[in-house]
Amino acid sequence: MDSWPVAVVTGAGAGAGRAIAESFGANGWRVGLISRDEDRLHDAKRKIDEAGGEGLVLPCDVADAPRVFEARDRVVARWGGVDVWVNCAMATVVGPVVDVTPDEYRRVTEVTYLGAVHGTLAALEVMRPRNRGSIIQVGSALAYRAIPLQSAYCASKFAIRGFTDSLRVELIHDRSDVHITMVQMPGMNTPQFDWARNKLDYAYQPVGDVFDPDVAVDAVWRALREAPRELWVGGSAIEAMTGQLLAPALLDRYLAHAAWEGQMSDVPNPHAPGNLFAPASGHQGARGRFGARAKPGAAIVDPDRVRTALMTVMIAVVGALSAIRIVQRR
Repeated sequence: MDSWPVAVVTGAGAGAGRAIAESFGANGWRVGLISRDEDRLHDAKRKIDEAGGEGLVLPCDVADAPRVFEARDRVVARWGGVDVWVNCAMATVVGPVVDVTPDEYRRVTEVTYLGAVHGTLAALEVMRPRNRGSIIQVGSALAYRAIPLQSAYCASKFAIRGFTDSLRVELIHDRSDVHITMVQMPGMNTPQFDWARNKLDYAYQPVGDVFDPDVAVDAVWRALREAPRELWVGGSAIEAMTGQLLAPALLDRYLAHAAWEGQMSDVPNPHAPGNLFAPASGHQGARGRFGARAKPGAAIVDPDRVRTALMTVMIAVVGALSAIRIVQRR
């Protein structure tokens, strides 16, 4: 048991973080479980222990940096180190920019962006002296392509991407064997659509395709195996990110209607307070209310490999055209 690898997962109480944490446990890992709701963490620990892993409950608000470092210290004291740290905690508020308050922007930023920064710093303090380990940021297609009604969340995911890219270059400069990957996720069937602070007239729902949280699990395991710079997950996410790179202005106009109306269901908004400032009531696991339409699997693409393949094709085409011109001149 002393040789078991150790993972820490933030946002482990529910949603994608819960699915990721339970997958580590099912594969015989020791798993540090970070989230605000202690009851949900104990439920996750029970399932991990029953599956043959070992869980450690670490109630913590990731916006509180000292508490994150204390949670990390408890993991190190118990198991000796951290092999993998997954930043998956998030919070959001849904509504037009003019309806979101400064306090709500601050809170989304502190949880979603600074929570990832706090987790990354905590992991680096353990991993850099050992010169090994993996940090995985659970991102979103919204880290590339912002949509209406999600300004606070989109901005936080953009910020995580900038922070991660900067850190990655520093690790390369230092010739470090600590790896960092950002997995850009599509909409998933998680409780966030009921827990988000919703300022719309109707219940909030994902735009377009929705995927089972197991796609996040698959992406995390691939990130661990291959240590890529990034992974793009799910056809809808890949389309959105590619569209942003090729035709951002056209996509602006399309999303002004499709993403505005698409995020609203035909069910009136119950106007629950959401989980922005405190955990939502009730007991919840990885999945939300969209199971009937959730896709069980998704394409997972390394964009660097796609770029290399496209460049190879372009070079081959240019070479072929040049050869044809040479032949024609002769």
